Amino acid sequence: MTKRAVLAGGCFWGMQDLIRKLPGVIATRVVYTGGDVPNATYRNHGTHAEGIEIVFDPETTSYRRILEFFFQIHDPTTKNRQGNDVGMSYRSAIYYTDDEQKRIAEDTIADVDASGLWPGKAVTEVEPVGDFWEAEPEHQDYLERYPTGYTCHFVRPNWVLPRRSAAE
Repeated sequence: MTKRAVLAGGCFWGMQDLIRKLPGVIATRVVYTGGDVPNATYRNHGTHAEGIEIVFDPETTSYRRILEFFFQIHDPTTKNRQGNDVGMSYRSAIYYTDDEQKRIAEDTIADVDASGLWPGKAVTEVEPVGDFWEAEPEHQDYLERYPTGYTCHFVRPNWVLPRRSAAE
């Protein structure tokens, strides 16, 4: 049985390109999510974020592991911004599918905040997954088709998210 995760952390091209390579990730697609416009498109997506839907095998990887990688490849402390991309479309957000994902998301964010790995506290939104729209074909698998295309995401070397101690 597979599970899914829906995340937003800046331009969806770079997110998809890195997350798809994680062990246990079966499929990804870039989407518009978390906003107000039905049938969202690149030219008209209102308050939606550029997001990614991830289908994964929970026997191979965990939701927590996907979130740890998510926080490794984008800066969760910049509100409505990743690199040169500015605006609501580029916010940091986790769209949970159930109460367990919500709990894991909040716990992971608390670990990010306690870690000191970023220059401030995470501004990552945690919201229930709602309607979302698949992005146009030209946005799917973009960096596979254009390997030198634009991205503001990268794997930070030796970045490991520590867990808070139970005593804190």
